Amino acid sequence: MPSFKKVKKRIFILSISSDIGYELAIYWINKGYQVTGTYKSFSDKCKILKNRGVTLHKLDLKKYLNIKNFFKKIKIKWDWLIVATGTQDPIGKFLNVNDKEWTASIEINFTHQFIFLKKMFPYRNKKNSRVLFFAGGGTNDATINYSAYTISKIASIKMCELLAAEIKNVVFTILGPGWVKTKIHKSTLLNKKASEKNYNKTIKMLNSNKCYPIKKVVKACDWLLNQKKNLVNGRNFSAVHDPWENKRIYKILNDKNNFKLRRHGNKLFKN
Repeated sequence: MPSFKKVKKRIFILSISSDIGYELAIYWINKGYQVTGTYKSFSDKCKILKNRGVTLHKLDLKKYLNIKNFFKKIKIKWDWLIVATGTQDPIGKFLNVNDKEWTASIEINFTHQFIFLKKMFPYRNKKNSRVLFFAGGGTNDATINYSAYTISKIASIKMCELLAAEIKNVVFTILGPGWVKTKIHKSTLLNKKASEKNYNKTIKMLNSNKCYPIKKVVKACDWLLNQKKNLVNGRNFSAVHDPWENKRIYKILNDKNNFKLRRHGNKLFKN
């Protein structure tokens, strides 16, 4: 089992080449943390990170065998694990999208992320390790034409809560970053017909100043990872809509059901 020397933080970012993953890496490198991560395709961002001393590992999360082989070669010590992988494909009505593409999307956005997490567990700091996931749209309404992505994010919210209940020595948190200018929207822009109304909405948002600043997403992530366990463990936060920069956020401690998927309180009939 790996031992831990005294360093500020060992951070591992799954999909460090993503826009949010990259910004998080730069932010924590500047704090003097030790950052490691995975990439699917070596990009300009990867080149910058490598020049900044980041250890990079190639991994395509699409196939389970890739994950299995990854851990045959690499043993990684970590304090914080950030799961930043995501894809909106396939876009279209559930009855119209390709079955294999739909299943593959759920694996990338949900099941394979948690399998990776499971295999990372032996290498965690047993005294103080934390895991951060990212939620997405669809928790408040039906996000049509994005079924695989949407259900994967909702499942991740519940899985975060379940892991928090099952595992006592790790803190699990999930954050919805809101509308951020990242390359995840490329899928929508390349699928005008299938994305329907969301195509024009996406163009309008990306060309406006209404998107949530990625720098604030980074600060929200750092804030969450530094909070006490009882405030954030198993909870789903919104960078945009929750007052995480204000002391009012501590009011959620009044009810253990706050910021979790619930029918609790949603009652029409009384006994």
